[in-house]
Amino acid sequence: MKSNRDRPQFAIVCPNALTIIGLRQLLQSVMSTIEVVAYPSVQELREDNPERFVHFFVEFNMLLTDRQFFLERKNKTIVLTTQADHQALLAQFHCLNVNVPENQLVKSLLMTQQKGHSQGKNMPPVAKKEKKSILSPREVEVLALLAQGFINKEIADKLNISLTTVISHRKNITEKLGMRSVSALTIYAVMNGYVSIDKI
Repeated sequence: MKSNRDRPQFAIVCPNALTIIGLRQLLQSVMSTIEVVAYPSVQELREDNPERFVHFFVEFNMLLTDRQFFLERKNKTIVLTTQADHQALLAQFHCLNVNVPENQLVKSLLMTQQKGHSQGKNMPPVAKKEKKSILSPREVEVLALLAQGFINKEIADKLNISLTTVISHRKNITEKLGMRSVSALTIYAVMNGYVSIDKI
């Protein structure tokens, strides 16, 4: 097992604790081998050996406080935005809109990971794909449809099973995987090849 020092490190530069907690959880779900370090200011990042980080996820206003620092590291910088009208200011950076529904944010993170930022360089591997599924074939079908955004009744209709059966399968899936959120289940489904990223 790798020590924290050997893991690829990502930095989140943002004053909002809820954004940090949510983004950290999503990043570690997508790339289980990383360590995420958070900073409430650019100054604190600068004082803590910033060159060790694979990527910086920096909040838009934080970017403006020290634009030159991030311009010099633009291949490592992903700007967290909440609106599209800053595009002229951000033309040189990769952006991630955090003011979108959870499934869209998960999809954006998965696409960033799969396609790689900076032409695939520096991105740590995704969570390892299971050699043998711990889910039954029917549970895999339910999981794949769940990851695609279908609700219980739609899943029941598509698989021609009862709503009660769908709920039972979902309960079994969450117990077997130890995951309760739809985001975590979606990430798991994509990482294990049960659904393609373009279908979520």
